[in-house]
Amino acid sequence: MDAHDAALAEHWDRLIRPDDQVWLLGDLIGRRGHERRGLDWIAARNRTVHLVAGNHCSVHPMHTGAPGELPRWLEVFATVQQTAVRRIGGQRVLLSHFPYRDDPDGDHTEVLRHNEWRMPDTGQWLLHGHTHSAVQQRGRQLHVGVDAHGLRPVPLHWVAERIANEHAGAA
Repeated sequence: MDAHDAALAEHWDRLIRPDDQVWLLGDLIGRRGHERRGLDWIAARNRTVHLVAGNHCSVHPMHTGAPGELPRWLEVFATVQQTAVRRIGGQRVLLSHFPYRDDPDGDHTEVLRHNEWRMPDTGQWLLHGHTHSAVQQRGRQLHVGVDAHGLRPVPLHWVAERIANEHAGAA
């Protein structure tokens, strides 16, 4: 296990309680072909984890073999989906691996990739990963990837505070 994975495991095991529900917004692994290692890592955490698949997840529907991969991923994750909706701080919040469609800062490359898998910006809050950026918030988009949070899982109260702050400023 490299230092990156060791830090992730230490933070996860210290910060996430056994009864917590975790939403992982994709890219369990850094590159395709290492799925077993990532799935074993999640299984060892012994928590309830829901997956919103990312482009590096072989179970994401962008990959032709995704249907055949689903049973293996469901052995580890409580649910596996492309997007999800949660209610946080009284607001309907979208969950996706990707930032909003056509967001010029929505990728970590010069080319905006995977636009066909991104949701349009309808003014709702969106939690996402994918960008590998240190920027945590752009408007109503909250980057909850560990790369923007010191390799730590993002607590629900962090998200709720940002939503509340936006609404307090509008009042």
